[in-house]
Parts: sequence; structure tokens; C-alpha cells
Amino acid sequence: MHQFEILTKTQLEKVHATSLRILEKIGLDFGYPPALEVLKKGGARVDGQQVFFPPGLIEEQLKKPPAEFTLYARNPEHNVVIGGRNTVFAPGYGAPFVTDLENGRRQATLKDFENFVKLTGASANQDLLSGTVVEPTDIPAEIRHARMLYASVKYSDKCFMGSTMGIRAARECLQMASILFGSRAELASNPAIFGIVGALTPLKYDARMLEALMEYAAAGQPLIIASLAIAGATGPVTMAGTLALQNAEVMAGIVLAQLVREGTPVIFGGVSTNAEMRNGTLSIGSPEMAINAAATAQMARHYRLPVRGGGAVCDAKSPDAQASYESMMNLLMARLSGINFMLHSAGILESFNCMSYEKFIIDDEMCGMVKRIKSGYEVNPDTLAFDIIKEVGPGGHFLDKDHTFDHFRTEFYQPQLSNRDDFVSWQAGGSSRSLERAHTRYKEILETYETPELPADVDKDLLQFIAKRT
Repeated sequence: MHQFEILTKTQLEKVHATSLRILEKIGLDFGYPPALEVLKKGGARVDGQQVFFPPGLIEEQLKKPPAEFTLYARNPEHNVVIGGRNTVFAPGYGAPFVTDLENGRRQATLKDFENFVKLTGASANQDLLSGTVVEPTDIPAEIRHARMLYASVKYSDKCFMGSTMGIRAARECLQMASILFGSRAELASNPAIFGIVGALTPLKYDARMLEALMEYAAAGQPLIIASLAIAGATGPVTMAGTLALQNAEVMAGIVLAQLVREGTPVIFGGVSTNAEMRNGTLSIGSPEMAINAAATAQMARHYRLPVRGGGAVCDAKSPDAQASYESMMNLLMARLSGINFMLHSAGILESFNCMSYEKFIIDDEMCGMVKRIKSGYEVNPDTLAFDIIKEVGPGGHFLDKDHTFDHFRTEFYQPQLSNRDDFVSWQAGGSSRSLERAHTRYKEILETYETPELPADVDKDLLQFIAKRT
């Protein structure tokens, strides 16, 4: 299946050229002296905190990250390949609030975090954990990252993200990952923890992000280098201008990562969108968000880099019709455009501010549908089914044929949430709405979830590590 492209070759080249011009003539503010030293030594021009990048430096360093890499889970069955024509899904990230039908909207707790880890672990569609799926407010900030990482590896054996909120958090997450996988050397050989580093748009990286970027890169761990420029607010009002700005910011971060450690795996992260101009707020449920995901995917392919974008993102305040149509628009566009890493694939409401238990289940269903759409179908003598069509002939049916029984389970998407009964059967079953079914479904998953075994010695060492920092 061909990937959807929104930019012509000429348009893409113009965006690239403008980004190079931004980097060379305007530059970026890097508020971290060690980063300035690395960049200066690598060939950038440094004036105070302002860094100017020669085009040749950008072009050279963009060739060094791998086009594809494997992220290793403690259960090898959950290893994921990032790049190529693969798409991996991860649920929401960074929400300070949660909501469900029973308790309404509230501040997130560690219990909520653990619940979403379990829901992700149980999902056949969510490929890895998203780090700060919610921000637990009942845990002291100084150990929050450690408690979240522990919960991630305790309640799931999928790949996971670490904190990038400063050097201390980054180092402690890397240390905990080393306990889990054996050593720093093992991590460097088989990357197992990754973080997301975001530019402070426009044209700036703050010290906390740069500290983390350099720690992860030095350890050989993958990084999502991301920009969220808001057209009309922190970026130009035109989407082309915002794309060029986003592109410049991401490339600058990638250059630093490669200068710290050549070959550091990176994911090109573009999640820019527009401001709602009536009130100045961020809009992530807009067509512009979807368009930017498609354009970002093209830019990343131009650089032969894996790309992050899209997700089941929306501006809706509840898991209603608005949440569904905005989320599906962004999910489907991102998948068809060739996005490799789709963060915020399940649960997000309120422009990144809230995670919904019910929406997690609804979005997870949509992720399964999107995966099915992208997979297409096989065309061969068996699937073309000439012989069985001949056998049935005019006016017959295929319901009782061996060919049907042989194929229907794999040929059709089997929904976990959607109701496909006729009206009478649906009514007889209680006339349940999708939101109600999603509520029941997430409760059932949590009640029956089987936690994967974590070796006792590893569990003990992780808890001792956290205790020393309490």
C-alpha cells in the first residue's frame, strides 16, 4: 500500500531549504553550557547561548542515526521495530487528570498510572508503554519518575519510556533500566529505554531537556526529538511556516544527539498544530494536526529517519462523538501517512490534559481498525476464490463452505467493543451504548489482569534503589 503524501517534491525541498536557512541565519537558543561546548566542538557557531548551524553540519549529522532500530522489551515477544513501514502504538502521555463514568474528572494518582499500565499490557493494539501516561499527583515530584518506571516494569513486560525531566531523573531511569536488563553495556548493545525531548518553541531548548538528551544519547538509548509549534501562537500562522520551524527545531536536536554519540537512534517527532484563534488555546483535534502529521512523515522519510506523530488526539472534554471523529481522523491520517511511532494512541482528552478510562478502550478499538485498514489483503488464487465462486454459482451463498470457515477469522477484523447485532438483539441485550460497554470492558480487564512475573531479585533491587532516594 502506498503511503499518503501531502507535499510535492518541490514543496518538500522548499521546506527543507527554509529550515536550513533558519538554522544558519537565526539559530536556536541552547540554555545548557555542556551542550554549547559539544555543538561548538562539532562545528556550530556559538554566540552566547545562540547556536548557528552550517548547512553542511546538518546534512552530515542527519546521515548518522539508523533508519530503523529495535527497542528491546524484557519479554522478547514484545520487542518492537521502529522505522521502515512499521507503526507502533502507545497510549496517552503527560495528562495530569483522569476521568471515568463512576468518579468523573480528578487529579491522577499512582493507582491510575498502574491501571493504565495494566490496560496497555492487556491490549493487543498498544505496542508499548508511554512513560508518563498520567502524572501521579500523590507521589512526591522528586521520586515520581522512579515510581512510574517501577510500575511500568512491574505490571507489564512491554517496552517502556523513561523520564527526560532533567539530568537526575534521566540518570536514575537509566540506572533502573540497567538493573532490569543487567548493565549499562547491555543497554547500549540492546536499547531498552527511550525518552522524549521537546523543543521550547520557538527556537529554544531548555536546560532540563538538554541534560536528559545528552544522558540518553551518551548511554546509547533512543530519543524522540520533538517539536510542538502552535501555528498562530508559538509558530507562524501558516502551516508551511510552522512546518519549517518545527523541522529546524527537530534537526537541531538530532545534531546534538549525534555529536554526543554518533549513531544514537532518534525518532523525528513533529506534533505541531494550530491555535484556536478565538481564544488562543491549543487545538489537537483539528485537520491541521492531521495535515502536519502527514507532512512530518514526508520530511522524516526525506532524511531516512523514523517518525513520530498523530495519535487518537482530540479537543473534546468527554469521550463523545467529537472525541471519536477527531481521534479517528488523526489516527487514520497518521497511519496512512507512514508514521512509525504513534504516541497518544489511546485515552487522551482535553488537548493532552486528561486520560479517560472509557476512551482508552474506545481508542484501542479504533487502533485495531486502523491496523486492519493498513494491512490490506492478500491477492492470490486462494483468496480470489474462483473455484468456490464457480461452485456456489448464481443465487447461492458461501456461509457453509469450508473456504469461509478457513478464512473468516483472519480475513475480518474482530471487534472487542463494537456491537454488530441487529436492532432487536441489541435491544434485548440491554441497549448498551459504546461508552457503557467501554466502562464495563476496562473494569473487566483490570479485574482479570495477570501481572507478568518480574524476577524477585530484580524487583528487590529496584525497590531498594527507590528507597534510597526517598
